[in-house]
Amino acid sequence: MSAPDPWPEGVAKRGLPSVDSTNAEGARLAPTLSSPTWILAAAQTAGRGRRARAWISPPGNFHATLVMKPVEGMEIIALRSFAASLALREACVTVTNTPSAFALKWPNDVLLNGGKLAGILLESSGSGKSASHLCIGIGVNLIAAPDASEVDPGATPPVCLLAQTGHRITPEAFLNHLAPAYARWEHQLTTQGFAPLRAEWLAHAARLGETITARTGTTSHFGRFETIDDHGALILHTATGRMVIPAADVFF
Repeated sequence: MSAPDPWPEGVAKRGLPSVDSTNAEGARLAPTLSSPTWILAAAQTAGRGRRARAWISPPGNFHATLVMKPVEGMEIIALRSFAASLALREACVTVTNTPSAFALKWPNDVLLNGGKLAGILLESSGSGKSASHLCIGIGVNLIAAPDASEVDPGATPPVCLLAQTGHRITPEAFLNHLAPAYARWEHQLTTQGFAPLRAEWLAHAARLGETITARTGTTSHFGRFETIDDHGALILHTATGRMVIPAADVFF
């Protein structure tokens, strides 16, 4: 394992023994924060995933949120999910030195050997086209993963880093790799736009060029995963033509 890069300048860190949800804590603290802040909890009692799904959060796994006060519009703010995905994959590769094992699943998961290792949840508060704060919640199965029976039918089965790679790392040590990686991708997004992030994300995209299912509510769309567009939306080539899907759950 390589030594982590220096902690990013101007970014704070708070550790908690337990919390309901690091994103919920981030929202509570946001009005008082003067700089971007990582909140790391040893355990969560009410962790959440996308669409209000429960996120299993045993001690030893990674549960953290980066809270910031972005100045861009909501369309740009949402692209930080790709910055987080790239940083998360980078941290995992640094820890294990197995780059080929990690892939990115649209819109916000990191896969390890084809199983779901980590998820990302962006939540913001504001009015109109701006946000007063943004919480980037990240959960990583470092030492334990939920049983496959606990996830939606057909969903990517969960895996953990320890069982798949033999590498054991504490949440605190993992954050020391993740925070500098995220700072680099954040800088790229704010200085160069989404293009370099889009290119790098596609270079590691799971099932690119293959047939997948994108489920929006009760409707399922089947098609070839062509790319993501300049706004991060999924592009499927379906039987009826090209389809742009801004938000969905993807099944392989």
